[in-house]
Amino acid sequence: MAIRVESLSKAFDDVQAVADVAFAVEEGEVFGLLGPNGAGKTTTINMLTGLARPDRGTIAIGGIDCTEDVKAAQHLVGVVPDESNLYPELTGFQNLAFCAALYGIPKREREERARRLIDQFGLTDAANRKFSGYSKGMKRKLTIAAGIIHRPPILFLDEPTTGIDVASARQIRQLVASLNENGTTILLTTHYIEEAERLCGRIAFIVHGRIVRIDRVSDLLQPLQQKHVAVIDLSDAVPVDIGSLGSAFPEARFEASRPGTIRVESDERLAVGPIVRALEEAGVEVAEARRVRPSLEEVFVQITGIEADAMRREKQKAGGRR
Repeated sequence: MAIRVESLSKAFDDVQAVADVAFAVEEGEVFGLLGPNGAGKTTTINMLTGLARPDRGTIAIGGIDCTEDVKAAQHLVGVVPDESNLYPELTGFQNLAFCAALYGIPKREREERARRLIDQFGLTDAANRKFSGYSKGMKRKLTIAAGIIHRPPILFLDEPTTGIDVASARQIRQLVASLNENGTTILLTTHYIEEAERLCGRIAFIVHGRIVRIDRVSDLLQPLQQKHVAVIDLSDAVPVDIGSLGSAFPEARFEASRPGTIRVESDERLAVGPIVRALEEAGVEVAEARRVRPSLEEVFVQITGIEADAMRREKQKAGGRR
């Protein structure tokens, strides 16, 4: 087992940031902690990496008991924090070489590794520029490169794509997938539901410092596979008589998920056209009607009670529109 934690807890004054968290990460998997901002994701990673001391609980990394000394497994672990910890006055190349030196890697080898990672991460043209002049996406990529300069078998990624542009986020997701394909065990935190769905084999939903569900993404989605779902966007956020729609189309379930939007769900294949015509005959103007694939978002809402819109607002505040 790559990572195992039991009864992990941490409080800050009167705030219980993490409460009795327990999970295990198998070698070679991508395991995600998914939850809104303030759910306890970063505090959990900080305890696993030695940046915060747990009030109680046990931690084992790579089979090594790290409860009292997380650094006992430091050689096995790479850490990419949610905010860069690299030096703004150093160039990209110098930052990577310096990080490699901290792990005792000889000069010639650390320079070779630094050059190789800079090329791999598409930062060759910026290798000799100061880190302070990098874009957010470039900074994120170099921070990940620094986290794996010593070739750790286990990698912690805290919010890997928060606040960066679409293209950089896509590149980082591809890098994460590539690292995992090459054998790296990855524990990542995110509040982007679609990111967790794309990258993770298993997910732990964490809310208010507690894990409320751990399961494989495929198993979480399996109950939804037989559902047929459509979303109807209205031109104006006018009130709609959901009850009348339900009476007219008893095989379907209707929900006004938010102003100006109607969600339709059925166990049978949906004929959206008649529903749209019924709305228009009732004087409701339809802007768009589309079928959608049931997603992890629905599972998250069902299990946690947290509306996906709240997660999207967090995403937009971070500037990370995907």
